[in-house]
Amino acid sequence: MAVNPGDYNGMRTARTRTIIYIVSAAVVAVMVLAAGYMWIVRGREAVNSDNVPPQPPAVEATPEAQPATPAAVKPTAEPNVAVSTPAVQVAADTQNTSTVSTQIAQAMALLNQQPAKVIEARDRLNELLPMARGQEQVNIKQQLSVLADKWLFGKLVYPGDKLCAGYKVNPGDLLANIGKQHNVPYEILMQINNIEKPELLQAGVAIKVINGPFNTRVSRSAFTMDLYLQNTYVKSFTVGLGKSGMETPTGRWRVKEGGKLVKPIWTDTETGRTYHPEDPDYPLGSRWIALEGIEGAAVGKTGFAIHGTKDPQQIGAPGSRGCIRLHNGDAVFVYNLMMPGQSLVDVVE
Repeated sequence: MAVNPGDYNGMRTARTRTIIYIVSAAVVAVMVLAAGYMWIVRGREAVNSDNVPPQPPAVEATPEAQPATPAAVKPTAEPNVAVSTPAVQVAADTQNTSTVSTQIAQAMALLNQQPAKVIEARDRLNELLPMARGQEQVNIKQQLSVLADKWLFGKLVYPGDKLCAGYKVNPGDLLANIGKQHNVPYEILMQINNIEKPELLQAGVAIKVINGPFNTRVSRSAFTMDLYLQNTYVKSFTVGLGKSGMETPTGRWRVKEGGKLVKPIWTDTETGRTYHPEDPDYPLGSRWIALEGIEGAAVGKTGFAIHGTKDPQQIGAPGSRGCIRLHNGDAVFVYNLMMPGQSLVDVVE
């Protein structure tokens, strides 16, 4: 069949247009897809920039690169030296005082039990005495002195007491011998057992005995004499001591054998005058307890004693020629406790 050229040209033109349309549509599709991809990528970048701040590149720091600010500077270590400061000492003293106070309260609580634990309280307080200071030490001494009136100077013997005991008098026993066996004078046994005269001691009777000896400690600075039964505190006395240039020598003394006398005749070595007990100005008071030096500065010293005085104003002050003076009543009390050859007198600053 013959084809008209005009028709052929029309057909070619239509085909060409169809191809152009297809290509154009493909190009438009590609562009749309590309635009969509770019929109997604930029949206993600925008989200990341809003939530995470940009970080600088990681660089390893060196000492030179770090700023020398106070926060970055490490303090220099101080030498490891222990230094005692007043504040530390006060804290230690406070803690020690608190501990001692607690233990004192615990010891005192023993006296409120039924029956009262007198001996246990005494022993605990006596152990605390060297650790106590100031008013606490004063309080302990006062309480121990009160307790001594019960366990020592009373007739009752408490269970568990190693310082006092019961004793049944045997036929032929003498009070002086019983006292000597226990290192105490017979006078104190008469006192605590209400025995008027030594010869009135009766066989078969139970009496209280004390396991001595008694000892004393004299403080030159405090003008005090502390009395102990063995190592247990009993009570304190105020004393007069040697005046300037004739100070009471420090060291350890012992009560001299045969040195306990009642108002002995005395000759003043300075004036040569001899005093008798009946003299109105007799200076020695009611009792004389001669001492012998055995340690320290006391060694070799003679003529020293514990005695009473006619001048009570000098008690608590320096005024003697080195002797230890007591009020006359206190002199009698101490005289009845100190055992010749056994009792010690320590004189300290």
